[in-house]
Amino acid sequence: MREKFKKIEKFNIKNVNVDYLFCGLSNFNLNSSVWVLYLGFKGMSLGQVGLLEGIFHITSFLFEVPTGAMADLMGRKRVLLLGRIFSILSTILLLTSNNFFLFAISFILSAASYNLNSGSEEALVYDSMKEAGKDGDYITVNGRLNFLMEVSQGVASFLGGVLSDISYTLTYSFQMLKDILSFLAGTLFEEPKCYEKEEILGVKEHAIVCYGILKNDRAVRLVLLYYPVVFSFHTLTFFYGQQHFANLGMSKTFIALLMLASGVVCSISALCAKTFDRIFKEKAKYIATFIIAVSIFGFGFENNISSILCFLILNFANSLLYPISSNALNELIPSEQRATIISVNSMLFSMVMVVIFPIGGFLGDIYGLAKIFQASGILLITYMILFIKKGKKR
Repeated sequence: MREKFKKIEKFNIKNVNVDYLFCGLSNFNLNSSVWVLYLGFKGMSLGQVGLLEGIFHITSFLFEVPTGAMADLMGRKRVLLLGRIFSILSTILLLTSNNFFLFAISFILSAASYNLNSGSEEALVYDSMKEAGKDGDYITVNGRLNFLMEVSQGVASFLGGVLSDISYTLTYSFQMLKDILSFLAGTLFEEPKCYEKEEILGVKEHAIVCYGILKNDRAVRLVLLYYPVVFSFHTLTFFYGQQHFANLGMSKTFIALLMLASGVVCSISALCAKTFDRIFKEKAKYIATFIIAVSIFGFGFENNISSILCFLILNFANSLLYPISSNALNELIPSEQRATIISVNSMLFSMVMVVIFPIGGFLGDIYGLAKIFQASGILLITYMILFIKKGKKR
C-alpha cells in the first residue's frame, strides 16, 4: 500500500510540474498589452472593441459549463489539448483578418479555448494533489502557478509591446508559435486516476448532481456570487487601461513596460496570497476587494503618476485574491464535479463581462474612460457592502 501511494504521489508531482510549464507557456500572451490598440489600428472603434469583448464573454457564457462537463466526463487532458488547438486558430484569424466579422470569429474561438482550459487545468491540478494527500498545500501551489502566470504575462506584455512598435505581424506570429509550444507541453500531462474508475456518470446524471450542489450548498453559491463580479471590474480596468494610458500620451513601449512592472508586482503578490489569507482569514477577500475598488477609482484621475500607481496596486490586490478564490471554491466541491462547478464560476464571470464591458466601451466613447473607472470603483465598493450584509443573513 505504501509503495502504491508513493507511485501515486510521484505521478501527481509530475502533473503539477508539467502544469508549471504549461501555465507559463499558455499565459505567455504577447498580444495582451496591445490587442485593444491592435484592433484600433485595424479600424475598430472603442464601441466595436467592447462588442468584440462582449462576443467573447457571450461565447464563454454559452460554452463554459458544457466544456467543464466535457472535462469531468471525457478527461482533463483531452479538453486542454483541444483548447490549445482553438487558440492557434484564433491567433491565425487575428493575424490575417481585417473586418469585424472575422475578428468576431477569432474572439469566439479564443473564448472556446479559454472555456476548454479554465476548469480543466485547475481541476487537473487540484485532483492530482488530492489523490496524493497534498490538497492542503493547494493554495501554495496555486500561488506559485499565479506567480508563473504573472511573470509570463508581464514579460510577454513587454515583449509584445516592443515587437508591436516594429510590426504587429511580428507580435502575432510569435503568439502563434507560443500557442503551438503550449500544445506540445500539454501532451506531457497524465490523466488523473479518477478516470480509471469503472463507472463514470452519464451526462444527465452528472448534470443532476451538479445542480444539486448549486441548489443545496449555500457556501458554494456565495463564492460563485462574489468573486466573478470583483474580477470582472478588475478585467474591465485592466483592458481599457491600455487605451487610458495611450490617452495620457504614453507610447506602446512605455505601456508595455508598465505591463512588465505589473507582472513583477503580481508575481510577488501571488506568492504572498497564502500568508495574506492566513493572517486575515475571512476578511482577506473584503480587504483585497476594497483595495481593488479604491485603486480603480484612483486610476480614473487623468494624471500619469496616480494612474500608474493605482494600476500597480490594483493588480497587486487582484493577484492576492485569485488563489484565495480558487481555494475557497475547490475545497467545497467533489472531484467528479470539480471542472463543471469551476466552469459555472467562469460562466458567471462571463455573464458580468457581457454586460459591463460593452457598456464601458460605449460610455467611454461618450464620457471618457476616466469617468468610467471612477464609477466602476464606486459600484464595486457598493456591491461589496451589499454582499457583506447578504452574507450575514441566514
